[in-house]
Amino acid sequence: MKPNNMGFWPSLGVLLALGLSTPVHISAAETGGSAHEHHAHHIHAGGHAPIGVMGDHRHGTGEWMFSYRYMRMDMRGTRDGTEGLSPEDIVTRFPNRFAGQPMQPGTLRVVPTAMTMDMHMLGLMYAPSDRVTLMAMTHYVRNTMDHITFAGPDGTDRLGTFTSASEGLGDTRITALIGLARGRVHDLHLNLGVNLPTGSITKRDDVLTPADTGPVLRLPYAMQLGSGTVDAVAGITYLGRAVSWNWGAQGTATLRTERNDEGYALGDRADLTGWMAYDWSNSVSTSVRLSGWTEDSIDGLDEQIVAPVQTANPNNYGGSGLELGLGLNYQFARGALAGNRFAFEWRKPFYQDLNGPQLETDWTLTFGWQRAF
Repeated sequence: MKPNNMGFWPSLGVLLALGLSTPVHISAAETGGSAHEHHAHHIHAGGHAPIGVMGDHRHGTGEWMFSYRYMRMDMRGTRDGTEGLSPEDIVTRFPNRFAGQPMQPGTLRVVPTAMTMDMHMLGLMYAPSDRVTLMAMTHYVRNTMDHITFAGPDGTDRLGTFTSASEGLGDTRITALIGLARGRVHDLHLNLGVNLPTGSITKRDDVLTPADTGPVLRLPYAMQLGSGTVDAVAGITYLGRAVSWNWGAQGTATLRTERNDEGYALGDRADLTGWMAYDWSNSVSTSVRLSGWTEDSIDGLDEQIVAPVQTANPNNYGGSGLELGLGLNYQFARGALAGNRFAFEWRKPFYQDLNGPQLETDWTLTFGWQRAF
C-alpha cells in the first residue's frame, strides 16, 4: 500500500463517513425546496458550475445528463520551485539521476521546452433518487512534448530538437454524488468515486539522444495516458444561489492506493476551488473562479524509463499552484436546441511552486456541451 502524505485529508474522511448515513439540514427555511424547484435552477445558463468543474450538481429522480468536454493544456518554460530556468541552466546545473548506468552522462542533456495535452471527455449522469446521482466519465488523450537535445556528455552545444507524442484512451472515473442538504438557496453533497486504470502506462516513441541516435524508448511519466492504479476519489461540493447570482466551492482529493504494475504510483493530489457567476439572462452567464492545488511527487520508479531528461526523474513531479479562471455559458431556451448548454472556461496560473525542474503550465482552455433529459 502507498502511504497517504496529505495529513489535512483525514478529517474529510470522517465527514464522508457521516454523510453516507445521515442527510444534513441547513435550516428549516432553506430546506423547503423540492427536487422540482431545484431542477428549475438548471434551466438557467448559470445553473451549473463553470465547465471546468466536475461533479458539481445532482439531478432529480430518473433524470439523465450527457456531456462532452474538450480541454487543452499548454505548458511552456521550466521552473524549479518558483525560479524560471533556461535550457542551458538545466544542462549545467542539474545532475542526471541515472549517471553511472550505461550510456548515461553525469548531467541532464535533453530538455523539454513545451507540452500540449488535448483531452476529450465523455460524461454520463443518472439520478436513481433525488439524493444520489451517479456519474461516469472517460477520456481520450493526446500528448505532445517538444525537446532540445544537447550534444555529448557535457557543455551547452545544441545537437537538435525532436517531438514525442502519445495518444489513446485515458483513465475512467465513476463517482456518486450523495446529497447532504438541498434548499432554495444552498445545496451540499459529497463526491465519492474511483478512478479506473484504463489508460496505458507503457507508451513508446523515438527520441534524439546526445550521441545523435534515434532509439524508440518508453516515454516518461508525463507522456503516459493513465495512472496504472485504482485510485480513491473523495470530495465535497457546496452550491448557493440568490436571484441572478450563483456561487460554489469544491474540495477534492485523489489518493493512490498502491504502486502500479510498472513499479510506481503518481502523487496524491488535492484540489480546492471556488467560483462566482452572474446570469445576464436565462441564456447567458459569466463566471470567475479561483483554484488551488497541491500534488506529491511520484512514488517509486519505472525501470524502463531511464534517460538524461528531467521528466524521467520521479522526483521532478508535483508541487502546488494557484490559478484564475474566466467562464462564459450559453443555454438555448427555445427552438430545436432548447435545453442544450454550451460553455467554455479559460484558466491562467498566477503562482506555481514546482518540484522541479519541470515544465510550468501556461494556460488551460475547456469547452463543453451538456444536455439533461
